Amino acid sequence: MPSGAVGRERGERILGSTLGRGGAALLAGALPALAFPAPGLWWFAYVALVPLLLLIRSAGTGRRAALDGWLGGTGYMLAVHHWLMPSLHVFIVVLAALLGLLWAPWGLLVNRLLRGSVSGSGVVVAVVVVPCGWLMIETVRSWEGLGGPWGLLGASQWQVSPALRLASVGGVWLVSLLVVAVNTALALLLTGRTARTVAVVTLLAAAVAVGSVWVWAPQPEQSGTARIAVVQPGVVEGPGSVQRRFARSEELTRSLAGQDVDLVVWGESSVGVDPARRPDVAARIAALSRLVGADVLVNVDARQTDASGRTGIFKSAVLVGPQGLTGERYDKMRLVPFGEYIPARSALGWATSMGKAAGEDRLRGTGPVTMKLPGAHGLRIGPLVCFESAFPDMSRRLTRDGARLLIAQSSTSSFQHGWAPGQHASLGALRAAENGRPMVHATLTGVSAVYGPQGQPVGAPLGTDTSGAAVYGVPLARGTTLYVRLGDWPVYGALGVLAAFCAFEGVRYVRRRDRAEPVGAVAAVVPAGGGGSLGSARWTEETPAESAPQ
Repeated sequence: MPSGAVGRERGERILGSTLGRGGAALLAGALPALAFPAPGLWWFAYVALVPLLLLIRSAGTGRRAALDGWLGGTGYMLAVHHWLMPSLHVFIVVLAALLGLLWAPWGLLVNRLLRGSVSGSGVVVAVVVVPCGWLMIETVRSWEGLGGPWGLLGASQWQVSPALRLASVGGVWLVSLLVVAVNTALALLLTGRTARTVAVVTLLAAAVAVGSVWVWAPQPEQSGTARIAVVQPGVVEGPGSVQRRFARSEELTRSLAGQDVDLVVWGESSVGVDPARRPDVAARIAALSRLVGADVLVNVDARQTDASGRTGIFKSAVLVGPQGLTGERYDKMRLVPFGEYIPARSALGWATSMGKAAGEDRLRGTGPVTMKLPGAHGLRIGPLVCFESAFPDMSRRLTRDGARLLIAQSSTSSFQHGWAPGQHASLGALRAAENGRPMVHATLTGVSAVYGPQGQPVGAPLGTDTSGAAVYGVPLARGTTLYVRLGDWPVYGALGVLAAFCAFEGVRYVRRRDRAEPVGAVAAVVPAGGGGSLGSARWTEETPAESAPQ
């Protein structure tokens, strides 16, 4: 038997077994993770879903298609969050399986639209509807309580200029739609001649559309430059690490003296005490501000009291000037589940015994804040803390509130040798392009990076092996992007498409059932020998079975 035939037979045997098919679904779902940093194979995103789509297409039943979708989604969530295993251990498998359930309806949708011989019009419908279904999954799981929008498929295109321009029109959501649409069209290329022709035309149309957006999409105009310094102390562990990290940050900040900076940014949790309660700490930071001639934006992770009188552990961006605390403070609003709080702690508090789950819930801030820098020609900045940079709506809100520079203070030191630092830093490019505003991603231990208002990198990033400070000439911009003006319109559009598709399918089902019922009714009452008049058939249909002659 030829080797190709042997391979096909072996593959069919594997997919024919429940265990083999389940493993294939998990693996196929995990493939898109290779498009994100650290592998960074951005081009792979456009083909990575094809194996999963074809697998679901081959499902013989709706139940099997939903199971394939669930397992594929579980594989995807495990792959893009695998770096959480040191913190959550086996619990990450449970979370991935629960979130993977969001892909079960998508599996039914894919099977419905791709199975069998797909007509030309069916190709067009599939290329539109399948991505909309995927986008609904991304929208639902972007809720903070479900872990937030980490690993959105469109975010894999953070270094692709046409994709960034697309993000300025419809956010990362529009990029996700494009990536899934290309995957769907490529999968359909393999299903038949009719589908192949229309799929090629669809791909060409998508390329023309993206090219058109690249040309005509309005972009903010550059307006000046700000000199922003990022201080990254590096990994500091062991006894007294909080104090030694602070001392190292002081040392690096002093090295910036005479470099004419407009703002110095420290990473997340760079200050372990409340400077409002520790005048000595506030005085040390103020002395640094006077030395470098610029305000210092630090991040406090400590027990504090907010403006409303609540006392607890807050993560706060705090601006310190030459005279001390400026009063400008932003308290983190969206917290990391299990990392900074335990959802339903009374029921899930046991998770603290597994890994590094939060022993005490952090308190949330009450609203976004923009801060004005008096020493930088009135530059207004919009601070975010940690994974808040993953939420498109937060940076959009800050931009609408007048921020001309977005700043994310982060720390991924717990995942220093994994993919998390690179993935987190890459989000800055998407947020910058979406809003037409430069973004500074400052961390304690790397990767720290800066992006211009079109998502382009500015200067060299500070890697995870770096302890140092760097000054970036950050280009500023005025004006707004279409995404800032229109918001998450691709999400609402996708919802509308799905609603219309479901309505169409519902009407078609009712009509098909109505056409089939009379035939079924007559067939049910015709005697076994095939005889009987129409009148007798009608009489038998209307007579209860128990009263019919025996």
